[in-house]
Amino acid sequence: MEKESKLKLDIVTPYGLILSEDVEEVTCTGSEGDFGVLPGHVPFFTTLKVGMLAYKKGTATKYVFVNWGYAEVGPDRVMVLADSAEKSEDIDPDRAKAAMKRAEERLKKAEEFDFARSSSSLERAVARVQIAEKFR
Repeated sequence: MEKESKLKLDIVTPYGLILSEDVEEVTCTGSEGDFGVLPGHVPFFTTLKVGMLAYKKGTATKYVFVNWGYAEVGPDRVMVLADSAEKSEDIDPDRAKAAMKRAEERLKKAEEFDFARSSSSLERAVARVQIAEKFR
């Protein structure tokens, strides 16, 4: 039996297909911690939290912001169903920084705003800024 050397990575949001690539490796932020997937991985299903998904294609490593969702892993495929997702090259760093600043200001006034909503906004903004700046 020949071992697979590639994984099919699909990232889908309610707005459509964000990414469909044949890759060598996927690393993602699961709700129980980060996990990595290589071809031949044992199947599993997990929830995802806000964070970064990285994948290797050839010698390049590419990054995607993922905003909550699910991942279904199989020996030759990783299917991500996310609330939203953005490739690093599609993130506007200035817009992400502005969103982060707004969320920080709302958290300072937590008694006037919904703390959980503000905290969630900040978490998303920080992840987007990190991906936009660090991995361009």
